Amino acid sequence: MPNKTTPRSSSRTTQEFVPISAVRDGVIVLKNGDLRAILLASSINFALKSDDEQTAFIVQFQNFLNSLDFSCQIFVQSRMLDIRPYIATLEAQYKEQLDDLMRVQIREYIEFIKSFTEAANIMTKNFFVVIPYSPTVAVTKGGMANLNPFGKKDESAADINKTFEEQVSQLEQRISIVQQGLIRTGVRTVQLGTEEAIELLYKMFNPGEEGKPMPLEAASSS
Repeated sequence: MPNKTTPRSSSRTTQEFVPISAVRDGVIVLKNGDLRAILLASSINFALKSDDEQTAFIVQFQNFLNSLDFSCQIFVQSRMLDIRPYIATLEAQYKEQLDDLMRVQIREYIEFIKSFTEAANIMTKNFFVVIPYSPTVAVTKGGMANLNPFGKKDESAADINKTFEEQVSQLEQRISIVQQGLIRTGVRTVQLGTEEAIELLYKMFNPGEEGKPMPLEAASSS
């Protein structure tokens, strides 16, 4: 007879394909011990710049890439614009408004915003830079072992925290190099915190739940 798997066991099997072990202090820890930091980058309207400005940007960006001695990933996230928080704010103002004319105008404006966003299919774009750091590999009696701060059972909590802090310090040096290089091109960046990183990862691994609130279990996985 074929094996029957319950939805719960299937869910656990799905988790095995997610390479993330934890998110700590805004740093993503992979199951193999590698670390990742995610920077949210500002955008530049390249088409509106003059020819000289475009050339200067390309040269600066090229110099930035040539200055790196490690790899990094740049990706763009496109999503439907979620106007629910804005609509909720307008609804609250509508309830608090005493003037009948203002209430009518707010209601008409709410309906206009809803119909416009549904017809126009407005998208939002976010730009991210992922900075990696792979801990050095230590030689043990049994062979090669990756220095995963969360994978050594014989280490105390203090030793694990010390190892993690040392690795994060190396990662922060790379973050500084990337931020300084991008600021020369006019691109500002900010590192995602723990909550922001978890929310981004959750939406990436759950594309079918776009617009839904993130479950508390996912938010508490840090």
